[in-house]
Amino acid sequence: MATDLELALSLLDVADAITLERFLAADLEVDTKPDLTPVTEADRAVEQAIRARLAHERPGEAILGEEYGEALPEPGARRWIIDPIDATKNYVRGIPIWGTLLALQDGDEIVAGAVSAPALQRRWWAVRGQGAWVDDSRALGSRRSPRRIAVSKVGALGDAQLSFSGLEGWADGAERLRALAASCWRSRGLGDFWAYMLLAEGAVDIACEPEVELWDLAAPKVIVEEAGGRLTDLGGVATAAGGDALATNGALHEVALEIIGR
Repeated sequence: MATDLELALSLLDVADAITLERFLAADLEVDTKPDLTPVTEADRAVEQAIRARLAHERPGEAILGEEYGEALPEPGARRWIIDPIDATKNYVRGIPIWGTLLALQDGDEIVAGAVSAPALQRRWWAVRGQGAWVDDSRALGSRRSPRRIAVSKVGALGDAQLSFSGLEGWADGAERLRALAASCWRSRGLGDFWAYMLLAEGAVDIACEPEVELWDLAAPKVIVEEAGGRLTDLGGVATAAGGDALATNGALHEVALEIIGR
Protein backbone atom coordinates (compact mmCIF):
# COMPACT_ATOMS: atom_id res chain seq x y z
CA MET A 1 0.00 0.00 0.00
CA ALA A 2 1.24 3.49 -0.84
CA THR A 3 2.16 5.78 2.03
CA ASP A 4 -0.15 8.71 2.75
CA LEU A 5 2.22 11.10 1.03
CA GLU A 6 2.74 8.86 -2.00
CA LEU A 7 -1.00 8.53 -2.39
CA ALA A 8 -1.57 12.26 -2.00
CA LEU A 9 1.02 13.11 -4.65
CA SER A 10 -0.39 10.56 -7.05
CA LEU A 11 -3.87 12.04 -6.54
CA LEU A 12 -2.46 15.46 -7.40
CA ASP A 13 -1.08 13.99 -10.63
CA VAL A 14 -4.64 12.96 -11.51
CA ALA A 15 -5.95 16.42 -10.62
CA ASP A 16 -3.27 18.24 -12.62
CA ALA A 17 -4.09 16.30 -15.77
CA ILE A 18 -7.74 17.33 -15.52
CA THR A 19 -7.26 20.97 -14.59
CA LEU A 20 -4.55 21.70 -17.14
CA GLU A 21 -6.56 20.16 -19.97
CA ARG A 22 -9.51 22.49 -19.29
CA PHE A 23 -7.58 25.63 -18.29
CA LEU A 24 -8.13 28.40 -20.88
CA ALA A 25 -10.61 26.19 -22.76
CA ALA A 26 -13.06 28.31 -24.74
CA ASP A 27 -15.90 25.90 -23.95
CA LEU A 28 -15.22 25.58 -20.21
CA GLU A 29 -18.54 25.11 -18.39
CA VAL A 30 -18.97 27.49 -15.45
CA ASP A 31 -21.94 27.50 -13.07
CA THR A 32 -22.81 29.62 -10.04
CA LYS A 33 -23.25 27.88 -6.69
CA PRO A 34 -25.86 28.97 -4.11
CA ASP A 35 -23.21 31.05 -2.32
CA LEU A 36 -22.68 32.94 -5.64
CA THR A 37 -19.17 31.58 -6.14
CA PRO A 38 -18.24 29.94 -9.47
CA VAL A 39 -17.76 26.22 -10.00
CA THR A 40 -16.46 24.66 -13.20
CA GLU A 41 -16.71 21.27 -14.80
CA ALA A 42 -13.03 20.86 -13.86
CA ASP A 43 -13.75 21.41 -10.14
CA ARG A 44 -16.33 18.65 -10.24
CA ALA A 45 -14.25 16.30 -12.38
CA VAL A 46 -11.22 16.61 -10.10
CA GLU A 47 -13.18 15.89 -6.94
CA GLN A 48 -14.98 12.97 -8.56
CA ALA A 49 -11.69 11.46 -9.73
CA ILE A 50 -10.02 11.84 -6.33
CA ARG A 51 -13.05 10.40 -4.55
CA ALA A 52 -13.11 7.40 -6.86
CA ARG A 53 -9.41 6.72 -6.33
CA LEU A 54 -9.70 7.07 -2.54
CA ALA A 55 -12.72 4.77 -2.45
CA HIS A 56 -10.54 2.13 -4.10
CA GLU A 57 -7.27 2.78 -2.25
CA ARG A 58 -8.63 3.72 1.20
CA PRO A 59 -12.21 2.44 1.44
CA GLY A 60 -12.35 2.81 5.23
CA GLU A 61 -11.44 6.50 5.31
CA ALA A 62 -13.75 9.52 5.20
CA ILE A 63 -13.78 12.17 2.48
CA LEU A 64 -14.77 15.83 2.71
CA GLY A 65 -14.76 17.85 -0.48
CA GLU A 66 -15.82 21.36 -1.39
CA GLU A 67 -18.15 20.30 -4.17
CA TYR A 68 -19.72 17.06 -2.89
CA GLY A 69 -19.67 17.36 0.88
CA GLU A 70 -18.74 14.52 3.19
CA ALA A 71 -18.77 10.75 2.70
CA LEU A 72 -18.85 9.16 6.14
CA PRO A 73 -17.45 5.67 6.80
CA GLU A 74 -17.01 4.26 10.29
CA PRO A 75 -16.84 6.69 13.24
CA GLY A 76 -13.31 7.83 14.07
CA ALA A 77 -11.92 7.13 10.62
CA ARG A 78 -9.24 9.33 9.16
CA ARG A 79 -10.53 11.95 6.74
CA TRP A 80 -9.26 13.26 3.42
CA ILE A 81 -10.08 16.91 2.74
CA ILE A 82 -10.26 18.07 -0.89
CA ASP A 83 -10.33 21.48 -2.52
CA PRO A 84 -10.39 20.47 -6.19
CA ILE A 85 -9.52 23.97 -7.46
CA ASP A 86 -8.59 26.65 -4.98
CA ALA A 87 -8.95 30.10 -6.58
CA THR A 88 -11.60 29.03 -9.08
CA LYS A 89 -12.19 32.71 -9.91
CA ASN A 90 -8.60 32.90 -11.15
CA TYR A 91 -9.06 29.67 -13.09
CA VAL A 92 -12.12 30.90 -15.00
CA ARG A 93 -10.45 34.23 -15.86
CA GLY A 94 -7.24 32.67 -17.16
CA ILE A 95 -5.04 33.70 -14.22
CA PRO A 96 -2.55 30.86 -13.60
CA ILE A 97 -2.58 31.16 -9.79
CA TRP A 98 -4.83 28.26 -8.82
CA GLY A 99 -4.25 24.80 -7.43
CA THR A 100 -5.57 21.58 -5.98
CA LEU A 101 -5.36 21.21 -2.19
CA LEU A 102 -5.42 17.85 -0.43
CA ALA A 103 -5.04 17.12 3.28
CA LEU A 104 -5.34 14.14 5.61
CA GLN A 105 -6.87 14.55 9.06
CA ASP A 106 -6.39 12.01 11.86
CA GLY A 107 -8.53 12.82 14.87
CA ASP A 108 -8.26 16.55 15.49
CA GLU A 109 -4.91 16.93 13.73
CA ILE A 110 -4.07 17.58 10.10
CA VAL A 111 -1.22 15.11 9.61
CA ALA A 112 -0.36 15.67 5.96
CA GLY A 113 -1.04 18.20 3.24
CA ALA A 114 -0.15 18.71 -0.40
CA VAL A 115 -0.78 21.55 -2.85
CA SER A 116 -0.24 21.46 -6.60
CA ALA A 117 -0.25 24.53 -8.85
CA PRO A 118 0.40 23.00 -12.28
CA ALA A 119 0.09 26.24 -14.27
CA LEU A 120 2.89 27.61 -12.07
CA GLN A 121 4.75 24.27 -12.29
CA ARG A 122 5.07 24.07 -8.52
CA ARG A 123 4.04 21.58 -5.84
CA TRP A 124 4.33 21.72 -2.05
CA TRP A 125 3.79 19.11 0.67
CA ALA A 126 4.34 18.34 4.33
CA VAL A 127 3.92 15.45 6.75
CA ARG A 128 3.94 16.05 10.49
CA GLY A 129 7.46 15.81 11.82
CA GLN A 130 9.05 15.60 8.36
CA GLY A 131 9.28 19.26 7.35
CA ALA A 132 7.77 21.15 4.43
CA TRP A 133 8.96 20.74 0.85
CA VAL A 134 8.57 22.25 -2.60
CA ASP A 135 9.26 20.86 -6.06
CA ASP A 136 9.74 23.79 -8.43
CA SER A 137 12.28 22.14 -10.71
CA ARG A 138 10.07 22.35 -13.81
CA ALA A 139 9.36 26.04 -13.23
CA LEU A 140 13.08 26.81 -12.98
CA GLY A 141 14.12 24.56 -15.84
CA SER A 142 16.43 22.50 -13.68
CA ARG A 143 16.79 18.92 -12.58
CA ARG A 144 17.28 19.69 -8.92
CA SER A 145 15.53 17.62 -6.28
CA PRO A 146 12.65 18.84 -4.09
CA ARG A 147 13.96 21.22 -1.46
CA ARG A 148 13.00 21.76 2.15
CA ILE A 149 11.46 25.17 2.82
CA ALA A 150 11.28 27.41 5.87
CA VAL A 151 9.58 30.63 6.87
CA SER A 152 11.52 33.88 7.08
CA LYS A 153 13.41 35.10 10.11
CA VAL A 154 11.97 38.63 9.91
CA GLY A 155 11.39 39.78 13.46
CA ALA A 156 10.12 43.35 13.12
CA LEU A 157 6.75 44.30 11.70
CA GLY A 158 8.31 47.24 9.90
CA ASP A 159 10.46 44.82 7.89
CA ALA A 160 7.61 42.44 7.07
CA GLN A 161 5.87 41.74 3.78
CA LEU A 162 2.10 41.31 4.12
CA SER A 163 -0.13 39.32 1.78
CA PHE A 164 -3.90 39.73 1.98
CA SER A 165 -6.93 38.60 0.03
CA GLY A 166 -9.21 41.02 -1.85
CA LEU A 167 -10.47 44.06 0.01
CA GLU A 168 -14.11 43.26 -0.83
CA GLY A 169 -14.12 40.41 1.69
CA TRP A 170 -12.92 42.39 4.69
CA ALA A 171 -15.92 44.64 5.36
CA ASP A 172 -15.87 44.95 9.18
CA GLY A 173 -12.13 44.30 9.30
CA ALA A 174 -11.06 46.84 6.69
CA GLU A 175 -9.71 49.34 9.22
CA ARG A 176 -7.71 46.64 11.00
CA LEU A 177 -6.29 45.45 7.69
CA ARG A 178 -5.26 48.96 6.73
CA ALA A 179 -3.60 49.41 10.13
CA LEU A 180 -1.64 46.20 9.70
CA ALA A 181 -0.59 47.14 6.16
CA ALA A 182 0.53 50.57 7.37
CA SER A 183 2.71 48.88 10.00
CA CYS A 184 4.43 46.60 7.49
CA TRP A 185 7.24 47.33 5.07
CA ARG A 186 5.22 46.24 2.04
CA SER A 187 1.82 44.73 1.22
CA ARG A 188 0.43 42.89 -1.79
CA GLY A 189 -3.01 41.44 -2.53
CA LEU A 190 -1.97 37.81 -3.02
CA GLY A 191 -4.68 35.54 -1.64
CA ASP A 192 -5.78 31.91 -1.62
CA PHE A 193 -3.22 29.08 -1.32
CA TRP A 194 -0.52 31.18 -3.00
CA ALA A 195 -0.10 33.47 0.01
CA TYR A 196 0.45 30.55 2.38
CA MET A 197 2.92 28.82 0.10
CA LEU A 198 4.92 32.04 -0.31
CA LEU A 199 4.91 32.38 3.46
CA ALA A 200 6.12 28.80 3.92
CA GLU A 201 8.96 29.54 1.47
CA GLY A 202 9.96 32.68 3.37
CA ALA A 203 8.99 35.15 0.63
CA VAL A 204 6.04 36.55 2.59
CA ASP A 205 6.00 37.08 6.37
CA ILE A 206 2.27 37.55 7.11
CA ALA A 207 -0.83 36.35 5.27
CA CYS A 208 -4.46 36.89 6.25
CA GLU A 209 -7.92 36.11 4.89
CA PRO A 210 -11.38 37.14 6.17
CA GLU A 211 -13.46 34.35 4.59
CA VAL A 212 -12.13 30.79 4.36
CA GLU A 213 -13.31 27.20 4.76
CA LEU A 214 -11.69 24.05 6.13
CA TRP A 215 -10.72 22.82 2.65
CA ASP A 216 -8.96 26.14 2.01
CA LEU A 217 -6.79 25.85 5.13
CA ALA A 218 -6.22 22.17 5.93
CA ALA A 219 -3.29 21.60 3.56
CA PRO A 220 -1.74 25.06 3.99
CA LYS A 221 -1.85 24.75 7.78
CA VAL A 222 0.39 21.70 8.01
CA ILE A 223 2.73 23.07 5.32
CA VAL A 224 3.07 26.44 7.09
CA GLU A 225 3.60 24.82 10.47
CA GLU A 226 6.14 22.29 9.21
CA ALA A 227 7.99 25.22 7.62
CA GLY A 228 8.21 26.79 11.09
CA GLY A 229 5.29 29.21 10.93
CA ARG A 230 1.93 29.60 12.65
CA LEU A 231 -1.61 29.56 11.35
CA THR A 232 -4.59 30.54 13.49
CA ASP A 233 -7.93 32.22 13.05
CA LEU A 234 -8.18 35.96 13.69
CA GLY A 235 -9.09 35.15 17.28
CA GLY A 236 -5.75 33.43 17.79
CA VAL A 237 -7.10 29.86 17.87
CA ALA A 238 -4.84 27.33 16.15
CA THR A 239 -7.42 25.83 13.81
CA ALA A 240 -8.01 25.09 10.15
CA ALA A 241 -11.78 24.97 10.67
CA GLY A 242 -12.33 28.15 8.69
CA GLY A 243 -14.06 31.47 9.09
CA ASP A 244 -10.93 33.59 8.84
CA ALA A 245 -7.18 33.07 9.06
CA LEU A 246 -3.84 34.61 9.97
CA ALA A 247 -0.55 32.93 9.08
CA THR A 248 2.88 34.27 9.95
CA ASN A 249 6.49 33.24 10.29
CA GLY A 250 5.79 32.75 14.00
CA ALA A 251 7.96 35.60 15.23
CA LEU A 252 5.41 38.17 14.06
CA HIS A 253 2.23 36.35 15.02
CA GLU A 254 1.35 37.99 18.30
CA VAL A 255 2.12 41.53 17.15
CA ALA A 256 0.13 41.00 13.94
CA LEU A 257 -2.75 39.50 15.92
CA GLU A 258 -2.88 42.56 18.16
CA ILE A 259 -3.67 44.67 15.11
CA ILE A 260 -5.70 42.40 12.82
CA GLY A 261 -7.30 40.13 15.44
CA ARG A 262 -10.93 40.21 16.40
